[in-house]
Amino acid sequence: MISNIPWLSIIVLFPILASLLFPILPSNGSRIVKWYTLGICILEFLPIIYIFYCHFHINNESIQLIENSSLINSINFHWSLGIDGLSMGLILLTGFVTTSATSAAWLVTRNTRLFYFLMLVMYSGQIGLFASRDILLFFLMWELELIPIYLLLCMWGGKRRLYSATKFILYTAGGSIFLLVGALTMSFYGIEGPSFDIGDLTSRSYPISLEVIIYLGFLIAYAVKLPILPFHTWLPDTHGEAHYSTCMLLAGILLKMGGYGLIRINMELLPHAHSISASWLVLSGAVQIAYASLISLSQDNLKRRIAYSSISHMGFVIIGIGSLTDTGLNGAILQMISHGLIGAALFFLAGILYDRTRTLSIDQLGGIATSMPRIFTMFSVFAMASLALPGMSGFVSELLVFLGIVTNQHYCLIFKVSVMIVGALGIILTPIYLLSMLRRIFHGYKISNYSNPSLIDSGPREIFTSICLFLPILGMGLYPNMVLLIWENEIASILLPYSLTK
Repeated sequence: MISNIPWLSIIVLFPILASLLFPILPSNGSRIVKWYTLGICILEFLPIIYIFYCHFHINNESIQLIENSSLINSINFHWSLGIDGLSMGLILLTGFVTTSATSAAWLVTRNTRLFYFLMLVMYSGQIGLFASRDILLFFLMWELELIPIYLLLCMWGGKRRLYSATKFILYTAGGSIFLLVGALTMSFYGIEGPSFDIGDLTSRSYPISLEVIIYLGFLIAYAVKLPILPFHTWLPDTHGEAHYSTCMLLAGILLKMGGYGLIRINMELLPHAHSISASWLVLSGAVQIAYASLISLSQDNLKRRIAYSSISHMGFVIIGIGSLTDTGLNGAILQMISHGLIGAALFFLAGILYDRTRTLSIDQLGGIATSMPRIFTMFSVFAMASLALPGMSGFVSELLVFLGIVTNQHYCLIFKVSVMIVGALGIILTPIYLLSMLRRIFHGYKISNYSNPSLIDSGPREIFTSICLFLPILGMGLYPNMVLLIWENEIASILLPYSLTK
């Protein structure tokens, strides 16, 4: 469907264009900058909701709201945007989490214009990536995230912020090289002439050896972003040093860009190579769940513990993508949405806890539940959601992922049992490291002087942000079809080549 109004271009460009007005705002009005940015995020989220309800049709398997304008004719590079069920779900997540992160950053007082400018640039880049239908435009939007996060980490990070920022830019920029080379190879290969349009590339075929090489190149880029072992080491360092609003964007949206790319590019455009690699993805996902859970258990830094928890939960996404079943892929996409909300909430609560105690060391906390009962309650609720308590979205997504492996008739029984055992080990460790974290922080005994009335409990803004993040988690847990129907037809279309080759 082609709309007369370029809605997708509007939601991609509006945040970054609105951020250009920061110089005309009062020089001493940091509060005005905050309200302006929050207003921009809300105004951006409204047309996203409008697109979903009025222009997006769930039963339509094709790309919708197509917008196409030529940028460089000689190489057929286009400003090409479009949405389907997969991208629509992640665009909704992006709008929701970015608005929440803007609210979470309310206490930032140093150089607020630059801080919020970088957040709005990220907003445009994330929406643009999920809406891109041109693989070169996809790459440019992918790259648009790097500099804002690097600067946010360098200027508003912790004591080791420069080390973490350098590590982040080296990993992500290095992975991006493989993404660019793969995109150019696909686009210029063959006699059809250059084309970056994802729809055109879907119909192209490549020698199996070349397809595998391109697939592995893309996989390295996504493995850094997702992340997949052993390309994960930048994530705990970045989360450990970044401001918690930046952590919300990283955990809530940035990691999902890797999963989206793995589905949109590797699964759709390179089905033969993905069929070959699927079992290895499943195995690596299971190992990642267990490994990251075990490492998380040994972390004393609160944000690093949550970061390793994020790595563990991304293992379910990898398994679901490798399952090659509609049930497993449903679970993988739902896990991306679910973890985007839960991870953002946990980092938000870790941040407001740091604002009050000025420490992230779990060993230096203890007995603060008495002084901060509301923060304790919110932390407990989101920890339960993270460990996949029934009734929460995480339970449904993880269940679907494992059912996807069980129902795959092409994996042998020994392989399925091995994956289930290794994955189950991680599932067992998850409540251990989360519940021990809660016990040591809120009921510990090492530093009892935090248990005093001088510690201020959460205020209305923090409670409101937490409730907004919790409601969709509960809603998806009680009624999963609320979101599963959004991408149901798209999953059937993605998996069609795999069913034909069985």
